[in-house]
Amino acid sequence: MPQPALACGDVSVLFGEVAALRQVSLGFEAGRIHAVVGQNGAGKTTFARVCAGIVRPSSGQLLIGGHPVPLGKVNAARAAGVELVHQSFALPPSFTVAEAMEFGAQGRGALFSAKTLRARWATHLEGLGVKVDPRARIRDLPVETRQAVEIARALVTDARILILDEPTAVLSPSGIETLFERLRGLRERGVTIILILHKIREVLGIAETVSVLRGGRLIEACVPVGTIDATRLANAIIGTAAGLDKADKAALVGEGASAPPTHAAMPSAAAPILDMKAVTTRPDGEGRPLDRADLAIRGGEIVGIAGVEGNGQQTLVRALAGLVGLERGTIALDGLDVTRRPVLERRAAGLRIIPFDRNSEGLSLTSSLWENWAARNLLLGRILSFVAPSRLRKACQASLHGWDVRFATTTQPAGSLSGGNAQKVILAREIDETARLVIAAQPTRGLDIGATAFVWRALRACRDQGCGVLLISSDLDELFDIADRVVVMFSGRIVAEFTAPFDIAAVGQAMVGDVGLEEAA
Repeated sequence: MPQPALACGDVSVLFGEVAALRQVSLGFEAGRIHAVVGQNGAGKTTFARVCAGIVRPSSGQLLIGGHPVPLGKVNAARAAGVELVHQSFALPPSFTVAEAMEFGAQGRGALFSAKTLRARWATHLEGLGVKVDPRARIRDLPVETRQAVEIARALVTDARILILDEPTAVLSPSGIETLFERLRGLRERGVTIILILHKIREVLGIAETVSVLRGGRLIEACVPVGTIDATRLANAIIGTAAGLDKADKAALVGEGASAPPTHAAMPSAAAPILDMKAVTTRPDGEGRPLDRADLAIRGGEIVGIAGVEGNGQQTLVRALAGLVGLERGTIALDGLDVTRRPVLERRAAGLRIIPFDRNSEGLSLTSSLWENWAARNLLLGRILSFVAPSRLRKACQASLHGWDVRFATTTQPAGSLSGGNAQKVILAREIDETARLVIAAQPTRGLDIGATAFVWRALRACRDQGCGVLLISSDLDELFDIADRVVVMFSGRIVAEFTAPFDIAAVGQAMVGDVGLEEAA
């Protein structure tokens, strides 16, 4: 058997009394693409950080090319050829591409002219198939290009082992395929690739072997992908798939459903909960403005927004929330004209938002769980100065248990939770008996199959209780599985509308602008 490019033996990681990894022994063959999967909190990111020398394990050893490597030493791991591309982008946003590449190569900034830097890295980027102007600022790059630069930066040190933590979480379907093609090219050059992934269809589409972590323990070790099917892999990840709806399970594992997903009957002709007419927003440099956008949502339906990212989806959410000014048009919530109303009044009218980025927009990661949960009262204008913190903590605990959040204490920081549990905290805060319109923006991005199914059930429950639900997702399978209607955004406008059963080819054409705007207006 060939010497593993990277191997860990009996690695355990303890955070206080919590075991993030328990005696994990795993080796990865050189020059192949390996996937490591598991639910949120299974230990995947901790494992990646151990391999990269960021986390020092409580016990165990790490071998690279058969040689022991000091534990918890980033420089030692890097010198041995290991690079980690984090889920959260790490390059300084204010840097140019050339400056960021030089920063990665030097470990610290070096004094070179801008012209020299551009020349130095243009060939390197081109050789990796990254088409980008070296003069462009990192913050101005599309997300797919920004990630490509992160990967290119990781390879400037001639890394032989590349670990990517949730690399597909922020990518569109076309961006994912571009990433996979780039990774296959790196494999052909002899680079060993370890991918931390969530989605089973992605594992089966790119990896040659798959390993499964559950509760910090190794369940499956480097199983050849050709010998394992989606159902077995799903069962290994979550322990059992019995708790998943049959159609949901089929959608989540990438198998054809034996029966089509259940969609709600079209609501009656009652007044819509959301009635947005001819809305045009003021340009503010934070996304494509809306251009005469019309959208109506009635109670008892889930309306999905499809579209290539960057076509106005974020501006739509900000406009509905009252965070961007309108040049023209009107917005009504449950019959109330809120066009000029502030955020708090829209909340009082029943607007609830699950934001695009749960870490930067949905939670204060350094604040406690109960403080994050109690913020819903502040957002509704309720005065809490006379409410004892102990009562709030008790109410928070009951609410979080009701939403199946896994936590130790309500005083722990929100940043200590896994992605799935963090999203459940937001659900617990946002969805209550007074909600009338729930906006869910990429609510399952970065979540495992169990947490994804949980979010889907929560959104369907909102619909079944008479709420209107607006679901924004870059995952067409997700939209087709749970939305009752799908509308397409292109260039800041709503250009097409579809009802179940959905025509994927027609939706795709509308997403790239192949539809008459005058006809769709």
